[in-house]
Amino acid sequence: MGRNDPDLFVPYLILFSVIVAAAANISRDQDALLSVKAHIINDNPSSRIPRDLGNSTKLKLLYLGFNNLIGNLPSSKNLIGLPNLKAVSLGLNNFSGSIPSFFFNASKLYHLELGYNSFSGLIPEALGNLRNLKRLGLLHNYLKSSTSGLMSFFSALVNCKSLKVIGLSENPLDGVLPSSIGNLSVSVEEIYMYKCNIHGRIPKEIGNLINLTTLSLGYNNLSGSLPITLGRLKKLQGLDLQNNKFEGPIPQEFCHFFRLYVVYLNRNKLSGSIPSCLGDLNSLRILSLSSNELTSVIPSTFWNLQDILGFDFSSNSLNGSLPLEIGNLKAVVDIYLSRNNLSGNIPSTIVGLKNLQHLSLEHNKLQGPIPESFGELVSLEFLDLSNNDLSGVIPASLEKLLYLKSLNLSFNKLVGEIPRGGAFANFSAESFIGNDLLCGSPYLHVPLCKSSPNKKSRKKVILLGVVLPLSTVFIVTVILALTFGLITRCRKRRSTEVSHIKADMSPQVMWRRYSPDELLRATDQFSEENLIGIGSYGSVYKGRFPDGIEVAIKVFHLQREGALNSFDAECEILKAIRHRNLVKIISSCTNHNFKGLVLEYMPNGSLEDCLYASNFNLDIFQRLGIMIDVASALEYLHFGHSNPIVHCDVKPSNVLLDDNMVAHLSDFGIAKLLSEEDSMKQTRTLATIGYMAPEYGREGQVSIKGDVYSYGIMLMEVFTGMKPTNEFFTGEMSIKRWVNDSLPAVIDIMDANLLSEDEEHANVAKQSCASSVLSLAMECTSESPENRVNTKEIISRLIKIRDLLFANIEMV
Repeated sequence: MGRNDPDLFVPYLILFSVIVAAAANISRDQDALLSVKAHIINDNPSSRIPRDLGNSTKLKLLYLGFNNLIGNLPSSKNLIGLPNLKAVSLGLNNFSGSIPSFFFNASKLYHLELGYNSFSGLIPEALGNLRNLKRLGLLHNYLKSSTSGLMSFFSALVNCKSLKVIGLSENPLDGVLPSSIGNLSVSVEEIYMYKCNIHGRIPKEIGNLINLTTLSLGYNNLSGSLPITLGRLKKLQGLDLQNNKFEGPIPQEFCHFFRLYVVYLNRNKLSGSIPSCLGDLNSLRILSLSSNELTSVIPSTFWNLQDILGFDFSSNSLNGSLPLEIGNLKAVVDIYLSRNNLSGNIPSTIVGLKNLQHLSLEHNKLQGPIPESFGELVSLEFLDLSNNDLSGVIPASLEKLLYLKSLNLSFNKLVGEIPRGGAFANFSAESFIGNDLLCGSPYLHVPLCKSSPNKKSRKKVILLGVVLPLSTVFIVTVILALTFGLITRCRKRRSTEVSHIKADMSPQVMWRRYSPDELLRATDQFSEENLIGIGSYGSVYKGRFPDGIEVAIKVFHLQREGALNSFDAECEILKAIRHRNLVKIISSCTNHNFKGLVLEYMPNGSLEDCLYASNFNLDIFQRLGIMIDVASALEYLHFGHSNPIVHCDVKPSNVLLDDNMVAHLSDFGIAKLLSEEDSMKQTRTLATIGYMAPEYGREGQVSIKGDVYSYGIMLMEVFTGMKPTNEFFTGEMSIKRWVNDSLPAVIDIMDANLLSEDEEHANVAKQSCASSVLSLAMECTSESPENRVNTKEIISRLIKIRDLLFANIEMV
């Protein structure tokens, strides 16, 4: 069964959600379970657990997650017959009230998952009765601690000698971590208590949990110094203490974490220097120390971490210079060093960082030139060197950075001409503002570059030397030259009408007009075998010219109302844009009876084709890469021009994939060019149902925020494998509500093709990634356009999500 079979979806979920080991002759067990099943299957989106479930004495496993069940769980007097219950998963429902006490009498229970509901009341101390409990999941509820705080709760858990995982995050516990946490069984491996409004200090007894691999206490009000006893946790791999109020230095004992992989200490009040011994933690992949009060220089040993993927030391008071040894970080992807007091030159050895994608050095005191060798940072996508004292010219070698999407060189002392080739065609004036001696194109708000005085005077001397003695011959020569020049200029004018939109095309493809007959021959008379797709206003065919060049030929159906306007709109837009993630125009063909465009051919078809192909599967990294590409295209359309361009029809069928699986946004037939004065435009043109922003359909208001909405819907589709127009989404149920109701747990909604049967740890990382992506998708699809994120933020967050996924999977 596929995820796209709506009629089978709900029964499939139930059959795999309720697993019962019961004797065949115990009819009352069967009747009780059939009652549960009937409640959920019979089109009842808000069911309750029936009271007679308590008679299922043989029930061992009860999995009813993500079923929109509501109300209170049955009281204990109705559920006295569950002595064999071993595992319960009721997460992602709408249960409320207190957690019933019958759970605490199930002596065989080893797995209790009640997360993402609305349970309230006190966090139950009777959990200590579950001597076999291994996993406890209560996150994202409304549970509070008792008057004695968390002490009695943790004291009760001491009885659970097999406990491995404690999940309490996102509950308003409002308490202090007691010293009794150190009395928990040494079997405990993971503790999650972020966003619990806990305060006070981390007790030194935490060091007793010697098998702890993950400690997540971020986003609380914890204070004081970091206890040195944390250094006893030799097996620790993940440490999250971000967004607290910790003070004092980072303890040297942290250097005992030889398995440490990910560390988040950002947004605290930590002071002093970065311990030099951190350079000995060869397993370290992600280190975030940003927004603290750290001083001194970055220790020289840090540059020995050849396998680190990313570090963020921004917003501190670090000083000194960047050493040549920065080139040792061969695997690094992200470097954030902004808002410090770093000085000196940018070392040329940075050229060795071939995997570097994000380099942020803004708001420092860096001097000297931008190294010419920056052009060899082949993976670089984001570069921010703004607000420094950099001088010299902008290296022309930066034009070679094919993946560069964001550049900020503003507020330096740069001089000379701004390069025009490569990615520079996509950047706006904001990238260069505050450099008074730069020159270049007027649209960058800088002066035109002037020819040198020596060249001008030399031209005058030569001109005088020729005109005076050879006036007659010269006049004739000039006339001939002018005539030849006019002819040449006319030819150039025709060819340059689109020269700026065919960059990066194969040198074999030269601009020229094609006749309808040539297009007929290239497509074998527009044969059905060459038909790639059909849109509202035209059909697209694969074509091959006699020289072997393969192209896509879009033929407009002129008999359809609006087709001619669509052709004109697409021509107007395509001639004004140029970006690696936008489809490129090669030529056009037009007469009274025929309108066609010759476009770059994409051999891997559309994103829609790949998502639903029976013999092909996009892995999670490919999907992330494609969606980053699409966001980059939209960012360019929205912010790369003085007049924003709104695509108006963002959907998977309009995302084409080249032979390297790089995405190219296509089909600008209903795109709108906004004026400088307007942030939106009224229109009667409708986008595709399911992807269309609500204000577009209701009021005909087109804005860049509408594209963001469509993009968010597409994000949901790409990571769930469900089209927004699927029959499963009827009535009030939409893909947006479906996703929102499940977040942040996504195991039941993410595309099953993204998971692997034998890779449990990798699957956990992928689920976390999908949860982050779908949370971003919800921000893209806010009902209010003003509350939607912009494409710049989308790109930044998706890259961080991708990098974290890579780090987590590499750790496995």
